[in-house]
Amino acid sequence: MSRYTRQEVLPEIGSAGQSKLSNAHALVIGAGGLGVPVLQYLAGAGVSRITIVDGDAVSESNLHRQPLYRMTDIDRPKAKVAKETLAALNPEIMIDAVTDWFTPKLGKRLVATADIVLDCADTFAASFTASDLCRDTSTPLVAGSVLGRVGYVLGCCGTAPSLRAIFPELPSSGATCATAGVMGPLVGMLGSLQAQMALSVLLDLKPSPLGQLLRFDAASWRMGGFRFEGAPEPDRTLPFVDDAELSEADHIIDLRAEVPQPFDPRAIHIPPDQITSADLPSGRRIVLACRSGLRAHNTGQALAENWPGEIALLAVTDPNR
Repeated sequence: MSRYTRQEVLPEIGSAGQSKLSNAHALVIGAGGLGVPVLQYLAGAGVSRITIVDGDAVSESNLHRQPLYRMTDIDRPKAKVAKETLAALNPEIMIDAVTDWFTPKLGKRLVATADIVLDCADTFAASFTASDLCRDTSTPLVAGSVLGRVGYVLGCCGTAPSLRAIFPELPSSGATCATAGVMGPLVGMLGSLQAQMALSVLLDLKPSPLGQLLRFDAASWRMGGFRFEGAPEPDRTLPFVDDAELSEADHIIDLRAEVPQPFDPRAIHIPPDQITSADLPSGRRIVLACRSGLRAHNTGQALAENWPGEIALLAVTDPNR
């Protein structure tokens, strides 16, 4: 009896659908709360190749919502531990572990070979970078986010609008699981929905989850959603760049007033609320940097209203900088 019998018996899947999965390559960005159920269910379903990208290590505070890991895995790279566990779950598939943060340079190489991308990251920079790359390559992207007792999943890019079209404006500040908390079962539920969306895209099931957002509020026990096929792409987008793409000609601004020194010796400190009144050099690219990409994005949007020159964004992924 095949390990996939229970899903192959579905008339909309069958052996032909299973063959699609056995020839598919999924790129999963983030092996944390959302990534763990995504990885388990994609591996269990027989997606033949899974690439895991995560630059983080397992910590004890992860374990209440990331049951792929054990106490003995603490301080080990998440991507490597996930690869080992998934290989034991399904030895028939190929798993690649990339123990780096998802950046534009790395992402360009990885997205080019993927049939579908799943955004399970926890920074705006990684999410928008993934969306930009998937938009440009027409690769389907399934994204998710959870905080506290509320979260959402959506299918974008491919044949649907990108994240920038769905979220043209971002919050002024962003909470994280570390600062605002999160409940494990909700993360597992929404990560499972991401996996379900991804499998539906790979199997070409109708209606497609591309162009669909689902939101669940575990505080009020309400679920809702909407279609967004008609969402327009913004006229101007500010791209994220890598450290390696910086040049001596760039005017680099570290927006993080909370750090004593800019992340780069070429950079200067300017708080976000002073950017529009700052004396900026004309004819040079302005690069705005912060930790998650949120401040850089919002500051860049404000600057772009009066600054006609080139603006790029950068997320400082190294915690020691």
